[in-house]
Amino acid sequence: MNPGINKLRNLSLCTIFLMVNLIAFSNDTLRVSSPSGKIFVKVWMGKQLTYTISYDNKTILKPSSIDLLMENSRALSLNNAIRSSSVKKFSEQIISPVPEKRRIIPDVYNLLSIGFRQPFKVEFRVYDDGVAYRISTLYKDSVYINNEVAEFSFPGTPSIYIPLVQKREDADIFHTSFEEEYPLRKMDALLDGMIGYTPVLVAPESDPKIGITESDLEDYPGMFLGGTGTSKLKGVFAGYPLEEQVSGDTYKQLKVTKRASYIARTKGTRSLPWRVLLIAGEDKDLPGNDIVYRLGAPSRIADASWVKPGNLTDEWIIDLNLFNVPFRAGLNTASYKYYIDFAKRFGFDRVMMDAGWSDNDDLFKVIPAISMDTLTAYAKEKGIKICMWTLAMTLDRQLEGALEQFNKWGIDFIMTDFMDRDDQKTVNFYQRVAKACADHKIMIMYHGAFAPKGFNRTWPNAVGREGLLGSEYNMWSTRVNPGHDVMLAFTRMLAGGFDYEPGMFNNATKNGTRPVAGIVTSPGTRSHQLAMFIVYDSPMQIFAGNPSDGMREPEFMELLGNLPTLWDETIIPDAKVAEYIVSARKKGNDWFIGGMCDWTPRDVTVKFDFLDAGIYRATICKDGINADRYASDYVIQKNVIIKNNDAMKIHLAPGGGFLIRLEKQ
Repeated sequence: MNPGINKLRNLSLCTIFLMVNLIAFSNDTLRVSSPSGKIFVKVWMGKQLTYTISYDNKTILKPSSIDLLMENSRALSLNNAIRSSSVKKFSEQIISPVPEKRRIIPDVYNLLSIGFRQPFKVEFRVYDDGVAYRISTLYKDSVYINNEVAEFSFPGTPSIYIPLVQKREDADIFHTSFEEEYPLRKMDALLDGMIGYTPVLVAPESDPKIGITESDLEDYPGMFLGGTGTSKLKGVFAGYPLEEQVSGDTYKQLKVTKRASYIARTKGTRSLPWRVLLIAGEDKDLPGNDIVYRLGAPSRIADASWVKPGNLTDEWIIDLNLFNVPFRAGLNTASYKYYIDFAKRFGFDRVMMDAGWSDNDDLFKVIPAISMDTLTAYAKEKGIKICMWTLAMTLDRQLEGALEQFNKWGIDFIMTDFMDRDDQKTVNFYQRVAKACADHKIMIMYHGAFAPKGFNRTWPNAVGREGLLGSEYNMWSTRVNPGHDVMLAFTRMLAGGFDYEPGMFNNATKNGTRPVAGIVTSPGTRSHQLAMFIVYDSPMQIFAGNPSDGMREPEFMELLGNLPTLWDETIIPDAKVAEYIVSARKKGNDWFIGGMCDWTPRDVTVKFDFLDAGIYRATICKDGINADRYASDYVIQKNVIIKNNDAMKIHLAPGGGFLIRLEKQ
């Protein structure tokens, strides 16, 4: 038989089987499973489009509604019916130009496409590690979207890790820096009006755990999740900003004073963001999940080979409080030359010039104490790049001219800060700035920002986000703690990498942490700080400790300064939500393993069964014997021989951690 005919025949039989499997159970309920069959989705049209999800034959999502409410009383649910449906299998690979977790990303799923009598389409992608759906509109002209119904209804009485938004006194609840804790709450204790930003992590009475977020957010507001006083969450969206006013003094930003009754005005024919449920049978399945990246729109940069993130220093948290130097430390040329020398000595690629290098409201007004010509020439001589902080309002106003100036200075990476919103207008700002930076071959990091949500796939030059309660909060509060640090890997990191800025030297026990200006203490051990460089996804990893401290500990700094930030593969050998995590990352032939825990001391056993055959030479940094009393105590061991059938028991002090570098021999 002709091989082509045989292949076509098999494909036809496969399609017929899938279609029969889809409709055999009933005429009005559509069914689709994940490739392994472990996850199963049912969809039907009643008063609204409704779906359920089961996992290992157990319902994990009860009937939950999907709808889109538009102007002129148009809606997905209005006089609508399912007109057509199909299921297709996809098995592809995504090659990431900026691999936060892995370079080659398998993209394997079954796709259910649903057509309707009215001009809408809904797609479900069902993976072995999650489910996602999105609505598409098929109108000719632009449309106003008044609201979107996105419900997530759970059986039983689940708990949830959710960062609830704390309303500001001077702004509405949709103004947030996305910097909150992730405490565990009962879902039915979340009342109407209480909202949190995504990702969130749902913890049912029994596994699997379910992360909820979104992906491919563009020209549309971000999705918050609101309580209902029951075991159901609902999507909540900021109204379109009709009126704004400038707020703040040193760090100005636009505050919305009037919002529209609609959430978006957008193209009539388009796909809305994916609503994503990450499903994890074991806790360790969460931190390595990259479904949100897979769902992001493909790269809009034709050739991203110039995007080269790495590691850098920043002075913001320590307030440039250098010591043992022959000059007056502060915002001046001498201090930044010291940072450049430090970066050169210990393997960093760049140094950040954070807020204060210029007039915040005018990027062309460099302060008199800084000579950019001197610094850029000195950095070039040393082979170190300089990076610049910007205020978002100012960058937006001076965008093209500022980027041209950065090009002249040889700047290839900037940060922009203080957006603190994710309504449609602000989301479009992210797109506009990323594109402009790409046109100038400049990488961009957003602070005062929501999570990436697939944006980093679409714009590979967008190499960093904040959107979390990170290291800087040690400057003025005690809100950060080791349990929170661990929790970030199971919550915020589900929607993309982040900029935590670890590497603090003044480490503290549980009772010893306190905010001290310029001499910031960090809760947990020194090895806990070091482990974050491996545990956290962060292509542009920022060391925020004091270089003057680092100069006194060269062996530690040589280990830290030469850690990769991009990875060929990531696995999570062991983890428990909010308690501890062990992450293993591969770069070339070498492996880097980081582990950290909450305030409870524990022993972990690292099994090296993921290694290839052969001999590896290990460098180990772990908590010292007195780290429970003196948190800066650590020990470095070198030339330890490891093979793939070995195992190593490591003790973690309260708030402890460890790092292992394995070099293939």
